[in-house]
Amino acid sequence: MFSMTGYGKAEYSEGGIDLTVELKSVNNRNFDFNAKMPRAFICFEDAIRKTVGEYIKRGRIELFVNFSDNRESCAAITVDYAKAAEYYAAAGKIAEHLNIPNDCTVSYLMKCPDVVKDDFKADGSEFEEILISTVKSACEKFNDMRKTEGAKLVSDMLSRMDTISGLTEKIALRAPLVATEYKEKLKTRIEEALKDVKYDETRLLNEVAFYTDKVNIDEELTRLKSHISQFRNIVNTVGAGKKLDFLMQEFNRETNTICSKSNDLEITGYGLSLKNEIEKVREQVQNLE
Repeated sequence: MFSMTGYGKAEYSEGGIDLTVELKSVNNRNFDFNAKMPRAFICFEDAIRKTVGEYIKRGRIELFVNFSDNRESCAAITVDYAKAAEYYAAAGKIAEHLNIPNDCTVSYLMKCPDVVKDDFKADGSEFEEILISTVKSACEKFNDMRKTEGAKLVSDMLSRMDTISGLTEKIALRAPLVATEYKEKLKTRIEEALKDVKYDETRLLNEVAFYTDKVNIDEELTRLKSHISQFRNIVNTVGAGKKLDFLMQEFNRETNTICSKSNDLEITGYGLSLKNEIEKVREQVQNLE
């Protein structure tokens, strides 16, 4: 099981080529990928996205690529003299029209778009293999960190699931006593109200039976125990974050029903403790892929 938050970094440095790829991610319901890289590598964005998608299934991922080419061949640049002449002529016309000095310099012309061209910036295809390989390496380190963090999350959630199981058992032990106590209280009240007057015990039993059916939470407890078992089976499955998220919604639904039906302070207290633990597990599930 992987955490959705993590960081990974890989570097390549050989023959004057220095390349660094960094990955970081935060929680997200889906796969949301954003890459920041030199313009020459933009054509590889789909390939990079596909590569990252092989390692990461969910989360908001940010990828950063830093590159420098220090080879001697990289120093070769081309100059578009016609474009430079156009810029210079335009500057002269502006100066003449506004009657101001023409301060157009070589430095200014070199900064104008498309005058000076770097061959690498025009085409980075020769670095595709190196780039993808470095991205894979960064993803592997990224997943190593996420796996470690995921193991900690799983350990914490299983510990809380033990607490949830314990509270469920306490509710299961208390539930049968609710109807019995209600019968005794109702019988005592009737006897106190009627004193020596004889009453129809059949009606008393019918009232108790109706109440017992109303507050019965056997189905909810059975489903809750089933959810606990499913959680323990699923939690160590890779990519089960969404399943667990849906399962925690079912935990909440059953607990809410138990609290509303029980009509017993002790069970309600256990139910509130259950909701507290369930919410903590749900927050942790949000961090799982």
